[in-house]
Amino acid sequence: MRFIKNRKILPTITTINNNLWRKKMEEAKKLKLKEVFVFLTALGRKERKEFYKLLKETEIEKIPFVHIRSDMELSELDYLIENYKTELFNVHTEKQYPFVYDCSKYKDIICIENIYAFRLNEKEIKDYAGICLDFAHLENIRLTNKKAYQHDVEVLEKYPIKCNHISAIKKISFLRKNIMKYDSHYLEDLSELDYLKKYPSNYFSPFIAIELENSIKEQLEAKDYIIDLLKNK
Repeated sequence: MRFIKNRKILPTITTINNNLWRKKMEEAKKLKLKEVFVFLTALGRKERKEFYKLLKETEIEKIPFVHIRSDMELSELDYLIENYKTELFNVHTEKQYPFVYDCSKYKDIICIENIYAFRLNEKEIKDYAGICLDFAHLENIRLTNKKAYQHDVEVLEKYPIKCNHISAIKKISFLRKNIMKYDSHYLEDLSELDYLKKYPSNYFSPFIAIELENSIKEQLEAKDYIIDLLKNK
């Protein structure tokens, strides 16, 4: 199948909801998953230690792509690379979350994610490995801020897209933190992924993370839907 060739689409252990990530870890254990993506987005140092401990109790052998936090020490990145063969990391722009520790050792495998509050910055991207394209973020600004969308699309054409996040786009906007949005980390209907069809094949990278708070079982269903949806790209 053309779309899946040279692309890895995997379920993700997300950590936005403090109660769900432990359940996902247990689910990964029951499913005997060998490979996943991981988002450490919402975990402080103490919780990350628990995360790594629980990870050892699963059969997960490889985590090729990890969404890290700017307050992680270099030793944590070393640990993921040495123990789980991590090949790529992503972070938000340093304008939003500056690195607390010096992780420049891995700049060549760290990608900058497109977000709402700041536009993709070419100077910053040049200092790192490339772009982490979050499709739902991009679609959200397409629907809400045409000028910002045009800027980010122009930057996307210039630099390598090395990893992706995929979340849901709702048909009706909703209020979150006093801002109207369409994107969501919870998928209620598979059709909330249909927006992906409008984006060109070169936007889809070798590492595609399903960034959903849904169970891993539901993420795997979403994976099959995405592959079928994009099979002709």
